[in-house]
Amino acid sequence: MRRGLISVAIFVAFVAIYTLSRHVAGTNTTTTSTSTTSTSTTSTTLASTACQASDFSGAYNEGEGAAGTIYASVTLTKSTAGSCTLRGWPLITLQDRLGAVLTSKLIDVPSASNQFQFLATQANAAPTTLTLHQNGTTTFSLAYSDVQTGATACESAVTLSVQFVANGAAVAVTPQYAVQPCNGGQLLVSPFY
Repeated sequence: MRRGLISVAIFVAFVAIYTLSRHVAGTNTTTTSTSTTSTSTTSTTLASTACQASDFSGAYNEGEGAAGTIYASVTLTKSTAGSCTLRGWPLITLQDRLGAVLTSKLIDVPSASNQFQFLATQANAAPTTLTLHQNGTTTFSLAYSDVQTGATACESAVTLSVQFVANGAAVAVTPQYAVQPCNGGQLLVSPFY
């Protein structure tokens, strides 16, 4: 009789914990682990928050050029403890050597209106949700034309400020050579991958 009551109690505890863990409000669940012993059941849920640019450092990966188009990428490394999630396209601001913001026009690729193809295959895929841990990296590709058209000068950026969300913190990335997009500072940008 006592053994039967213990089994029923374990079953009821398991159902209660399972039900509660499925209905936690406002938590972005990334990992759930459950362990069961002969006398108790426990459940642990680890939440992940949105990535903040202030937790990252960046490196500009010089690219190559073909037919007037320059291809490059930026790799961002998470330098803080814990995990975070990231999805979508970066927001990039170009700055000159004095820190002044330059004219730029970002074009998210891929999109319904633009079928441009980056050299890196993964840069051409739709955005996916990435989970990054300390020392984890994410990359995005960019491309621009360096051919001047008409009398309009091409921009000359020595710093790229990369944001994950509008009005958020930025990661400053300094390329070895100036980034010089023409056509009003037009940059084609891939999602984070």
